[in-house]
Amino acid sequence: MVKSLETSDPKLLKPGIKAPVQETLLTPRFYTTDFEAVANLDISANETELLAVVEELRADYNRHHFVRDQEFQQSWEHVDEEKRRTFIDFLERSCTSEFSGFLLFKELSRRLKEKNPLLADAFNYMARDEARHAGFLNKSMADFNLSLDLSYLTKHRTYTFFPPEWVIYTVYLSEKIGYWRYILVHRHMQEHPEYQFYPLFRKFESWCQDENRHGDFFKALLRSQPKLWNNWRARLWVRFFLLTVFVTHTITVFERATFYEAIGIHPRKYNNRVIQETNNTSARAFPLILNTNHPAFFWRLEQCFINTQRLTEIKESSRPGFVKFWQKIPPFCGIIYQMLRLYWIKPIDAESTRGKVH
Repeated sequence: MVKSLETSDPKLLKPGIKAPVQETLLTPRFYTTDFEAVANLDISANETELLAVVEELRADYNRHHFVRDQEFQQSWEHVDEEKRRTFIDFLERSCTSEFSGFLLFKELSRRLKEKNPLLADAFNYMARDEARHAGFLNKSMADFNLSLDLSYLTKHRTYTFFPPEWVIYTVYLSEKIGYWRYILVHRHMQEHPEYQFYPLFRKFESWCQDENRHGDFFKALLRSQPKLWNNWRARLWVRFFLLTVFVTHTITVFERATFYEAIGIHPRKYNNRVIQETNNTSARAFPLILNTNHPAFFWRLEQCFINTQRLTEIKESSRPGFVKFWQKIPPFCGIIYQMLRLYWIKPIDAESTRGKVH
């Protein structure tokens, strides 16, 4: 269910304020949920683990980390135009994603305060982290003479309704895949400092630990709800969410291939590694994981990207609308076909392998 909010002409934004990218299935989304249902969750089955994670969040290990030190106090005019363009796109999408998390977590914290104070505290701490990340990213954009009007985004983005169960699945995966995205870039920069053209990359190691702790919270919350992992319906949903997150990640990475190449990262190797590590990590939370070692797994993911490229080419062509409609059908069906083939690859039982996967 999508709740459409009023939109405004991006041209009315102030000078130096970047108009938000056009919303698509791949742009970071803003979510809302059934707050009453979340408040009424019975977390007693895993309350000890939840308490431990909330104490870690309360400690706020990164409270002194996000400081714009002297490294940031310089001109960035020397960064070439192509690298600047792709980096700004990376910053914008990352900032929007973090800010989206802040809005959801802040509202959850506010709505849960009376009925479920433990969860309210957890969401409040995570909102704190996401706000810090979004603000830091937005200031980085400002170094390149652009920034996002976050209050404008709050009022004018479309909010998508997800049931609490979907929120738990998707945010868990979003936080864990975010961890692996950041830590792999950090490790690459440690090995190849010549690609570190901007000091933000030095913040990624501690940054990704925030993502990891958020993921640990959602893992503990998920395991407190047996209906989310201990029945056949849950196993089907888990496969679906793992697959959609991996397809989306593949398309996004290949669309941003120029950015990753500019910092010395091979897009395909990076995408595959992020997905494999996220999939393995998910065995700690989910009853099953996908078989990323299947010989056709990553090939089919890339076929989804190729078909989205075809859809984009058709959309941007000057052909009449009715012609575009019929031309879009084959690549759209191609995406569905490849996703179905991926979905029915026999998954790996994580319950039997839990403790063996790291």
